[in-house]
Amino acid sequence: MTAEHASLLSRITQTPGQCGGRPCVRGMRIRVSDVLELLASPVSAEEILGDFPDLEPDDIRACLLFAARRTTFPQVAA
Repeated sequence: MTAEHASLLSRITQTPGQCGGRPCVRGMRIRVSDVLELLASPVSAEEILGDFPDLEPDDIRACLLFAARRTTFPQVAA
């Protein structure tokens, strides 16, 4: 993992009792899944940043990286 990826992933937090323990952005009550669903809607990153003024462009990148990492499964070589 690169230092940049580690820095981005540090923006994603999971706190028991906050948003049901789901991954959120920087401890705020903005869930990673909400950001991803908006991007898929399709809502542009600029629109999301306008609607959520506390979000930063790197927060959106962090959500995308977090989702990408969640879809990676270990492979066993035969």
